[in-house]
Amino acid sequence: MSMARVSSGLAYPERFYAAASYAGFDGSPNSAAKGLTSKFSNDSALLLYALYQQATVGPCNIPKPSSWSPVEQSKWKSWQGLGNMAATEAMRLFVKILEEEDPGWYSRASNFVAEAVVDVPMNHNSKFEPVMENGTLSPETKTISTENGSLMETEDKDVVSEGLGSVAVYDQWIAPPISGQRPKARYEHGAAIVQDKMYIYGGNHNGRYLNDLHVLDLRSWTWSKVEAKAGAESPNPVTLTPCAGHSLISWENKLLSIAGHTKDPSETIQVKVFDLQTCSWSTLKTYGKPPVSRGGQSVTLVGSSLVIFGGQDAKRSLLNDLHILDLETMTWDEVDAVGVPPSPRSDHAAAVHAERYLLIFGGGSHATCFNDLHVLDLQTMEWSRPTQQGEIPTARAGHAGVTVGENWFIVGGGDNKSGVSETVVLNMSTLVWSVVTSVQGRVPLASEGLSLAVSSYGGEDVLVSFGGYNGRYNSEVHVLKPSHKSTLPSKMIETPIPDSVSAVHNVTNATRDVESESEGGQEGKIREIVMDNVDSELSKSKGAQSTEPLIATLKAEKEELESSLSNEKLQSIQLKQELTEAESRNTDLYKELQSVRGQLAAEQSRCFKLEVCPPDVLYHSLNALCRNLVQNGTSHAVSDGILVVN
Repeated sequence: MSMARVSSGLAYPERFYAAASYAGFDGSPNSAAKGLTSKFSNDSALLLYALYQQATVGPCNIPKPSSWSPVEQSKWKSWQGLGNMAATEAMRLFVKILEEEDPGWYSRASNFVAEAVVDVPMNHNSKFEPVMENGTLSPETKTISTENGSLMETEDKDVVSEGLGSVAVYDQWIAPPISGQRPKARYEHGAAIVQDKMYIYGGNHNGRYLNDLHVLDLRSWTWSKVEAKAGAESPNPVTLTPCAGHSLISWENKLLSIAGHTKDPSETIQVKVFDLQTCSWSTLKTYGKPPVSRGGQSVTLVGSSLVIFGGQDAKRSLLNDLHILDLETMTWDEVDAVGVPPSPRSDHAAAVHAERYLLIFGGGSHATCFNDLHVLDLQTMEWSRPTQQGEIPTARAGHAGVTVGENWFIVGGGDNKSGVSETVVLNMSTLVWSVVTSVQGRVPLASEGLSLAVSSYGGEDVLVSFGGYNGRYNSEVHVLKPSHKSTLPSKMIETPIPDSVSAVHNVTNATRDVESESEGGQEGKIREIVMDNVDSELSKSKGAQSTEPLIATLKAEKEELESSLSNEKLQSIQLKQELTEAESRNTDLYKELQSVRGQLAAEQSRCFKLEVCPPDVLYHSLNALCRNLVQNGTSHAVSDGILVVN
């Protein structure tokens, strides 16, 4: 084993101390305060001060300042609010906030800080971990190319050494050293992660549907094929029909394969179950009316229910219907939501936020692709289309997405012309988009029909992509460690609330990341960060008092909106009833009109006959009529065709 010299940028804690020195922390509280107030806003300065104290001193154990100084009170409150946050986490968060406030700090600080060099053990018998950077593979060091072709260290991301022989980077796609027999290249497959193992099922290769099941051990990066049984011991055995465009969901140590295109499609959606203990397949017996069979739909696990939206049926008709499968009762329910739903589409992405809001992004029809965002409130079952902010992604279909906290990562997809190179992330609380990273060239990450899953590696979240089609079928695995995390125990309170968030209630999570504010149209917006500390008397008294008016206002607005919604629903029901009655009256009037038209036609026919009838024929007809009347008992006399009354 030899040692390679890899320039990695400053690792922790050196990176933190460089950031702290740049921000003005040189060990003197007074100089730090002066430097912070001159460089940053008051809120950011207070938070940076608290994080520095937490990282260097530890949790706040000093008593509350007795002197009535607003500055000292605010500094103590900010530090006290961090509670028992770990020092390492405070270091990371300090650097992250500094990068948001001053993205170019590292380039200026690097003029005064020596670059660190990390000894990386290299085993020539194993594959070295490369980094996908601008479409090319390079050794795992996070570098970017400048215009003159030279290399420089990245300035705005964390570089951390982990374990033997590896250098972990953030927000960059890496191809890990894979061993074992790779699955056949494919796209439109299903992927799910269960206990550090990623399962791949089905898909499309050269127009042929697949039904094989493979598993990737995410600890050893080893592929193996799962020899599945056909469910002989199951009460509902299933013949594994090759499929693509299906959804694979992890549920109670089982894998659920929902819907999908097949060569001989069934009339309704089929749900197949793979038991990870018995390695056998079976068909899930459901009740109610199942949806029509389809592929390219989205299936989202919300609590103990599956929410199915859209897709394309066997006749290539696009769908935008909404169905829910309750996994506890195994009952289907078709949902007739109010509001304007997304247009019919397939190959879109869906995610759930706060176990209440279903988000639909992108997708395609037969002629075009979309980049619209729709939100369904699963409590009121109402669709809305909120305003997106930030770097709004281009139109795409066939992309994949996963959520990490309140962040929704979107990878790949295409627009019928080329694959999408950007990996983007949406903060589902603020609806602000940002670009995480980008690749160049025809690489697997810029593919349609790839899969994306999220796992944990080394105690941190990791995105794992597999497969896809971008002119050729792929079987490569790539991983990305996002720097977007939800690790800060705080509540985000914004005043005023942007219009784009009106459709999505900003539900506070127990772990919330500090997101940079959107600048366009948001000048003058005040963002307060109120730290949660259940053991702090401050958060129980003064903090609670300050939020009570806001909570009361929000509750009042919520009640008013619910009342308005109830009135609208009532008016809608009344209008539907009136419409039904009007249609019924219209039907009756139409029948009467048809009857009158028939009578008019008969009269017109008789008139026409009288007009064309000769006089002698008319004379004889009248005489015959009169005789008939006499024979029937009428006491009249007939003389020359004239009826005379006696």
